[in-house]
Amino acid sequence: MADHSGMKLGKQTPRHDPRTLQFASYLQAAELPAPPASVDYSVKVSGPWGMMRNDTVGDCTCAAAGHLIMEWTANVGTESTPSDGDIIAAYSAITGYDPATGSHDDGAVETDVLNHWRTTGIAGHKIMAYAALEPGNHGHVMDAVDLFGGCYIGLALPVSAQRQDVWSVPPGGTSGDGERGSWGGHAVPVVAYDRQGPTVITWGAPKRMTWGFWAAYCDEAYAVLSADFLAQGPSGGLAAPSGFDLSALEADLHAVTG
Repeated sequence: MADHSGMKLGKQTPRHDPRTLQFASYLQAAELPAPPASVDYSVKVSGPWGMMRNDTVGDCTCAAAGHLIMEWTANVGTESTPSDGDIIAAYSAITGYDPATGSHDDGAVETDVLNHWRTTGIAGHKIMAYAALEPGNHGHVMDAVDLFGGCYIGLALPVSAQRQDVWSVPPGGTSGDGERGSWGGHAVPVVAYDRQGPTVITWGAPKRMTWGFWAAYCDEAYAVLSADFLAQGPSGGLAAPSGFDLSALEADLHAVTG
């Protein structure tokens, strides 16, 4: 049986900004193909996922970004693995964490990490944009993974998740050890899904969860658009996946960021 009880978490309570772009606004239903029944982008990753220091430091929000970079680059070209130093440097820049003393290891807000990733970059990789999913919307999750090679999510983990091989809602439901957030907040990337539920990368390894667990404990989720995964379009920008209005997203992003 798994025992994650000694591992670090590190996702702070979601900070919802009304300016955050909404994934649903850019889906063109008439043109969007149905997502496949299952997708697994993790199989192309050849090297070890690595802890990225999340076994001893509460940097899961940045480690999740590092694991997405690995997965994206492995699927479209040459796999690029951010170093532990790269991830800690990003975590320090975002939160003020001091790796020399261990002070200010208080975790991070996911949107702060996403904004830093877009404007400054993590391990030399920048994202173009991100858009919020409806956390309980399975279709959104499937579309985001299929179209953009994964998604970046936050979980309010219960204590019961510490010793589960597959994350699922315990028999007692969402009370007691199954209470939402009773262990703490955790950031992970979704790299695959099937009929049973999503697969994420956490503490250096894939972890399956049920759709019921997702519905009970996912408190934020984002599609992340990156040139590490998306092809280049004829005009030099990113190519739009079929059924996704990338030009509208770009215009809205410019309007809210200048």
